[in-house]
Amino acid sequence: MKYLLLLFMLGTLAIPAAAFSLPQLSSPSDTPPTDLPLVATFEGGQRYQADDYPVIVLSGSYREMGRQYGGLMKTELNEEYTFLMDTFSERGYSKEEIREGGKSVVAKYPQRVKEIFTGMSETSGLSPEDIAVIYYGPIFLLTATPVSTSASCSYLATWGNYTTDGSMVVSRNWDLDDVVMPLTKWYVLAVYRPTDGSNAVVTWSPAGARPETFLNDKGLFIADDNAGFVEIASETRPEFITEYYRFMFDYSDLASLDAAIRGTAPELAWIVDVAGPDNAYVYEKSTNRTLQRTGDGIVAASNHFIDPSWNLSAPPGHSLSRYNNLLRQADEAKGAIDAAKMRAIRDVCIENGGSKFCHTNMGGINYSTNHQVVYLPKTQTLWMNVMDQPWQKVELAPLFGK
Repeated sequence: MKYLLLLFMLGTLAIPAAAFSLPQLSSPSDTPPTDLPLVATFEGGQRYQADDYPVIVLSGSYREMGRQYGGLMKTELNEEYTFLMDTFSERGYSKEEIREGGKSVVAKYPQRVKEIFTGMSETSGLSPEDIAVIYYGPIFLLTATPVSTSASCSYLATWGNYTTDGSMVVSRNWDLDDVVMPLTKWYVLAVYRPTDGSNAVVTWSPAGARPETFLNDKGLFIADDNAGFVEIASETRPEFITEYYRFMFDYSDLASLDAAIRGTAPELAWIVDVAGPDNAYVYEKSTNRTLQRTGDGIVAASNHFIDPSWNLSAPPGHSLSRYNNLLRQADEAKGAIDAAKMRAIRDVCIENGGSKFCHTNMGGINYSTNHQVVYLPKTQTLWMNVMDQPWQKVELAPLFGK
């Protein structure tokens, strides 16, 4: 079990809507003025449909938002949990092992994240330990399967003389072993609107699973890439990726977000991707050092540290090629990049000179870009998709209540 928990720590880190039983409709409370069709409400939360993708808008305390999440996504959460437990059982893990693994990690989470979990468990029919299993589901799947490479995610942001109007265009690919592809069935765009004065926050992930793509109503964006090497802190620290909730709820501009990122020591080495309306950065974070880099209208990242002062060995070929392809594609489109052009850049498979894994075989294992986003911070316009499914546009400002 100790070996399994260590693997959980090293894991990186879902989507056409499945057939579901909708919660009973009630009178919407403070329904945002969006053009998306409203399909269900639950205790003041709303569920909309953006073509194949559910969009849920949650308001209130963190526990209340968790209750709304659990009620609005009850069918998907239970389907996802059943799939995960059946898969782990096939791989020789007991239910008790998996639930204890999730419980031990989540025990160190911030209270407001725990409150969300508690609320979800109260209305989904799942226990808090079950919710923890779903939260770590992608990592559990990866660590229960032999993984041959650290291929995981890439980032490209352009602005200034690279874009048609000088404004920021942000993009990210979330790349993983195809073992997690079944989770694309349960993806949801979740909008949190807390009533404690914090920012409104958006996450894009399989239902209940740990998000790694966040945005907030101040136009800030944060995501991550695998560092390409393993470095574990010698002391117990909070899980860095879950700190993204704090970063997005609490910080409203790039300067304060920069201070928060620099001031938070990770438990593992990570590459952190950040953007706002006027600038974009990549942070290369080891467990005891942070380096920030940007560019003249362009910055990119894949799965290796760029700064030569790290004195690291040569990066893996898949990471170097994706990084170089992104820069080349952006240079070829310089001055003409808008959301449509960025989506076109992101849709080119690595075999064809792009950065997208399209069920790409590496070392006998297929890798795919599990999800993608293209985001315009200035207008708070988001495009999202999952592997093998079309892009979908969502205007976030109305969902934020603006």
